[in-house]
Amino acid sequence: MELEYDSAKNLWKPLKQGYQESLKYLQGRQQGLITSLKTPWDKVNDATIDGFEWHNMIVVGARPGCGKTVFKDQLIKESFILNPNDEFRVLDFQLEMLARASAIRQYSSELGLSYKELCSAEGKLSKTDLQRCLQFAKSAINNPVDIIENPPTVFEFANIIKRYMSEFKKKTYTKTLITVDHSILLKRASGQKHMDMLYDFGEICTKLKRLYPITFLILSQLNRDINRPERNEEGKYGNYILDSDIFGADALLQHADAVIGLDIPAKRKLRIYGPDKYIIDSEQVMAMHFLKLRNGDPRMSFFKAAFNKMRIEAGTAPAQMEIKSNNYH
Repeated sequence: MELEYDSAKNLWKPLKQGYQESLKYLQGRQQGLITSLKTPWDKVNDATIDGFEWHNMIVVGARPGCGKTVFKDQLIKESFILNPNDEFRVLDFQLEMLARASAIRQYSSELGLSYKELCSAEGKLSKTDLQRCLQFAKSAINNPVDIIENPPTVFEFANIIKRYMSEFKKKTYTKTLITVDHSILLKRASGQKHMDMLYDFGEICTKLKRLYPITFLILSQLNRDINRPERNEEGKYGNYILDSDIFGADALLQHADAVIGLDIPAKRKLRIYGPDKYIIDSEQVMAMHFLKLRNGDPRMSFFKAAFNKMRIEAGTAPAQMEIKSNNYH
């Protein structure tokens, strides 16, 4: 699979140029002229380079109902507030749900009402709350976010990105956060197998992030190994999400700059979590496993899964049956 190639450009660069570019980058960060995309979560920013660097690919994997889409939606919603001095756009490939459903989830996050309450499934939504939804929508539509609902093939995906970047090119390309929910829902080309599609997808993302100031946020399911009985024996290392649990791990991991696994231990009926024996006493305890951070610090951190409000909030590590020194937060 090849992107268009300009034969007038050199295929190589001297080492001197690499050092010049690195020093320019470090100076830009020192002066605050170059920044990462700050996320809504201090622990994520601390594990990474104060947020997600541009020209990166982030993979977030989890079982169904463990917060992948909430992570993506909250990042999009709050990124414009948290990065007021950074000009960027968002292109959201919503391949799992309709844009309407995603918008209602945003209302839930903003108003603190459940999806059912907003849809008048637990009593009629009040006129006041409906008006609050309207006011939020009026504000949110000013953010430069575009949505694609129809799943493209990998080749179509690449062409969409190139067209999108050219559409909003000024003197330089506009930085763009591109989210894909979920990678497995991309359309396969004729005769293409799932794994072949994911290998092609990872390769295309790597080429595109090198060409343009793009950060990819790719959502992925976990494979079935996580459901094996021995993985769910309490207090065992197998309780934790591993990088091999990401669906299509071999295809995506080599291309990813960061890989994050989200887990809600209570969903697997785990009361004692992992060899560090964290005591799980709430369905809102979320473990975020930083499985790969090319330029950060791999670790595990805990959050609060406030899914009734479509949010992931700050949380503290649960108590442990056996206290031991570790690097967990």
